Amino acid sequence: MKFTKMHGIGNDYVYVNCFEETVKDPSAVAKFVSDRHFGIGSDGLILIKPSEAADCEMDMYNLDGSQGAMCGNGIRCVAKYAYDYGIVNKTSISVDTKSGIKYLDLTVKNGKVSTVKVNMGSPMLTASQIPVVAETEEVLDAPIEVNGTTYHFTAVSMGNPHAIVYMDDVDSLEIEKIGPAFESHVCFPDRVNTEFVKVIDRHTLQMRVWERGSGETLACGTGACAVAVASILNGHVDGDTPVTVKLLGGDLEIFWDRNDNLVYMTGPATTVFDGEIDLSFLGEK
Repeated sequence: MKFTKMHGIGNDYVYVNCFEETVKDPSAVAKFVSDRHFGIGSDGLILIKPSEAADCEMDMYNLDGSQGAMCGNGIRCVAKYAYDYGIVNKTSISVDTKSGIKYLDLTVKNGKVSTVKVNMGSPMLTASQIPVVAETEEVLDAPIEVNGTTYHFTAVSMGNPHAIVYMDDVDSLEIEKIGPAFESHVCFPDRVNTEFVKVIDRHTLQMRVWERGSGETLACGTGACAVAVASILNGHVDGDTPVTVKLLGGDLEIFWDRNDNLVYMTGPATTVFDGEIDLSFLGEK
């Protein structure tokens, strides 16, 4: 199987061009290639497929083999791959995902895509649609008990569920202990991605993320969008200008257009290397 290793500010995936390749068991392949000791090393697997509704389709799998609906950093890399490898020859493209069709604008330098602006769609705030078990229709700054401690969280879906928790310090957070407890909490029937956030100023946020099915990652694009929306709703940042979200792997710029109720994310996409791997022992030929 031919593949390309790419990352969006450190959120890395193995990308496969399914215009040319066939992956029979993507769940098994995702678990193997994601292993950083015995495989390629990544946060998961993303298949770039033909689509009847868009320029291409993104089919993503987490490192535990579970299928994801949407990945903000991943879709920027899909757009870069599609342009750089000749699937498309235009700088405004559409990508079909399990969360619907997304529209992306590409910035090209020296013939290659450098940054991508993604229309991430509308944030979902209704508890039953996120989904989160709650007594109110929207979950803003609601209490939740995790590992014997009461936290407050805001729930937002950007095609996948997010719980945003504000803290004074995220650098010293023992995320490997608290992250799994949030992920599998009874309040989240489909599990949840959890963002632990420090407000730096009215335009800047710092976050760490525990992604369901992948653990802590260096970046999460949908998470950064959810954090910006939650922070505007909670009055932590100004909503009329873009918000800079600082992640372990780098910065993303998020703007929530309240008039159209659309969230835009801008950030880089990077190709690491191309390769080929033998998966015959998995039954892949």
